[in-house]
Amino acid sequence: MNRRIVIWWLGVCVLAMTGSACAQMRGGLLQRWRERQADATPAAPLPAGTRVIRDIAYGSDPNQRFDVYAPAQAHDAPVIFMVHGGGWRRGDKAMSNVVANKVAYWVPRGVVVISTDYRMLPDNPPLGQAQDVARALAAAQRRAAEWGGDPDRFVLMGHSAGAHLVSLLAAEPQLAREQGARPWRGTVSLDSASLDVVQTMNGRHFRLYDEAFGSNPADWLAASPLQQMHAAPAPFLAVCSSRRQDSCPQAHAFVGKVRSLGGRGEVLEEDLSHSEINKDLGAPSDYTTQVDAFLRSVF
Repeated sequence: MNRRIVIWWLGVCVLAMTGSACAQMRGGLLQRWRERQADATPAAPLPAGTRVIRDIAYGSDPNQRFDVYAPAQAHDAPVIFMVHGGGWRRGDKAMSNVVANKVAYWVPRGVVVISTDYRMLPDNPPLGQAQDVARALAAAQRRAAEWGGDPDRFVLMGHSAGAHLVSLLAAEPQLAREQGARPWRGTVSLDSASLDVVQTMNGRHFRLYDEAFGSNPADWLAASPLQQMHAAPAPFLAVCSSRRQDSCPQAHAFVGKVRSLGGRGEVLEEDLSHSEINKDLGAPSDYTTQVDAFLRSVF
């Protein structure tokens, strides 16, 4: 989607729509355009001494691959297992906004960073995507020692659709166990596309949610982290954009349920855009410091 198309659609919005509907379309179009620009940003140089192993297979499909970024002398190191977003339809494990700042910050501090791909729409629905992520996690845990990682010190992290997927696994860890994954130390949800799919689908929403979850309420329920959580998960950090009307309320509701079940849950509200919450994590800021503090507490 180029800038001219965005401007044209905004003109249509002004002529044909009014009020909140126009604002919602405008915000969505601009967000998608900005994310596409971020996706196209060239990868930043890796920190000196970083060991990179690309395209490790955890299944037969070309999209069932992950990349490893490890400190050169890593031994029994903690591991961040990153899941990219993209509306359950697009995205890539190697995009700069997914890995650059995270690798630059955590690898020199002795943390292994793994970034995974997974099969997406239209071939694989969100529930199947969560199963792919769990399968990738299991494979990474089995082989973690090869890269100096500790299989018992993993944290799941995901952005947008990827945040929904890791949140679903956190809420219903049986999905991960069925794919051979071991327990992990905690989960970081970076501005999830939805933590309460039922609420999302019953309210005003973008078409991408219909493409992902369909029209059957039973499917919404099965893929909804909030409704699938029946026991306290591993420690959970929900980062949310205060610029989005739906994000922080759902984050607080999810963390409230974590706490009601006796678990540890935290919400970190950030005055950042949806894409900045992903891209800027790892850049020097109070935001990075607070996420790092959570990771250290569970590692």
